[in-house]
Amino acid sequence: MKSKNISLVLGIILAFSMVGCGQKAATESTEAQSQAEDTQKVESQTESADSTVEAADDAESINVYIGGSIFDSSMDPVKGFMSYGYPFVNEALIQADTNSEYVADLATDWEVSEDALTYTFNLREGVTFSDGTPFTAEDVVFTYEEVQKNQANNENVDLTKLKSVEADGDYKVVFTLNECYSPFLDTVAMLQIVPSDSYNSETFDTAPIGTGAYKVAEYDTNQQIILQINDSYWGGTPDIEQVNIISMDQDTAYSNAVSGQLDVVMVGSTYINETIDSMTLHKLETMDVRNVSLPTLTEQVMKDSQGNEYNVGNNVTSDIAVRKALSIGINRQEIIDNAFNGEGKPAVNFTDNLPWASTDDYEDNQVDEAKKILEDAGWIDADGDGIREKGDLKCSFDLIAPGNDEDRYKLATALAENAKNLGIEINVRNESWDVAVVEENTTPIVWGWGQFSPTVIYSTYDSEMFLEAQYANVTGYTNADCDAAIEKAFAASNQADANAAWKEAQAIGDSEYPYLYLVNIEHSYFVKDNLDISEATQIPHPHGHGSPIICNLKDWVLN
Repeated sequence: MKSKNISLVLGIILAFSMVGCGQKAATESTEAQSQAEDTQKVESQTESADSTVEAADDAESINVYIGGSIFDSSMDPVKGFMSYGYPFVNEALIQADTNSEYVADLATDWEVSEDALTYTFNLREGVTFSDGTPFTAEDVVFTYEEVQKNQANNENVDLTKLKSVEADGDYKVVFTLNECYSPFLDTVAMLQIVPSDSYNSETFDTAPIGTGAYKVAEYDTNQQIILQINDSYWGGTPDIEQVNIISMDQDTAYSNAVSGQLDVVMVGSTYINETIDSMTLHKLETMDVRNVSLPTLTEQVMKDSQGNEYNVGNNVTSDIAVRKALSIGINRQEIIDNAFNGEGKPAVNFTDNLPWASTDDYEDNQVDEAKKILEDAGWIDADGDGIREKGDLKCSFDLIAPGNDEDRYKLATALAENAKNLGIEINVRNESWDVAVVEENTTPIVWGWGQFSPTVIYSTYDSEMFLEAQYANVTGYTNADCDAAIEKAFAASNQADANAAWKEAQAIGDSEYPYLYLVNIEHSYFVKDNLDISEATQIPHPHGHGSPIICNLKDWVLN
């Protein structure tokens, strides 16, 4: 058994709920009350946006709506805030560049020992935190040790492979691992540094102190976050003095953008064909993939390592003929056109803009070949109702679009319509995440993935993860060769060998189609024409439509 920690999974396959189809209220009075509450909430959000605009009505302030996820949790890096690496308040030792490669940030350079157990980072000198205290190796050691002591509070940054972290003078830090762990650089990029002298676990929830280009001037939970320039920033003075990140629902945000009150507004596919005066739609590259899990086991009861029993498997999707026929037979571009107004790129694997990711490809819309695969496997439409069957079993299964996410629901229904061409019936259900988690090992689900770390491959394909954590290997996929390739990737002593092993694991896993990959979505934002968001320095966006746009906030220019 490998000793990989289950916390690798948490924060890897993230799912965010947006505006979707809700259930009807039980009574008219309940409906009226709900409508009144919604109206009051919208009015409150609009008033908040208006007051923000009035309070900061000058040429050096902008108002942005980038979704609600940034308001969902603490802003403390020790607790996992911004673990995808958006260094606008706090910064990590390294960060991803536009090619998804790691480059220096608070570190100037680093080296890895031949046995890959020691990582040595030289730190940038002359850097200070926004409270004026100097940044040194002591702060790095403190941050990492603080996370280790409170690992349960940080589901995103796993330091269980870290044996020790030590300062070698003021500007050198030495990390020693207890075993080879090739994704360690991914971990380093995910943990932003806090000051050892002034760190406070409570106050950092809303008022973190960092070395980044901006500092938090005000944080009103569920209202707004006001960022102002950090005068101590080592990287030069940003052009925009104040950034107001406003919390509201997407429809209200769009209305505020139309009325000229927002400089940036995140939008879903529903709005991408709209126009707003003095604003331009920007579609930004992502590694944010939408896919459907297809359980590979037949229906049965199984136990986890603690002896807990679970219902698992699906008698339709457990047939590889069904999984393969769907994968090669559907028309992804048609699905994207119908679901997202053409926004996004067809995807047949996790992503192709990361050094460890598979670049394998195959043609879809092979309808005749897909039908032959099904027929050869015994799936025949004997009764002429348009749905294939094998004996008494219909080629029909439910598909959960979770979290009241309108885009996931539209994607699921477009897939269901397309699958009819193959004689496969997909019944779409809009359910809460609570329901989805209960059924994740039996019912296909629309997932969203996207991150820089390859540990997502481990969490989704490795057999030891099945039933051991939520969202982990929900298909029950088991392949000893795939497990061995993942183990080889973790144990690799250099990045080239690790990347090759990760690709090998994906090739093995993808050949059995446990996931139906559909689309690499684009993140779309309307941006004021006088605001340059520096697309040249935008990194490929991870999962989570909204906040990734501020990855390069320090580079934005207001003309």
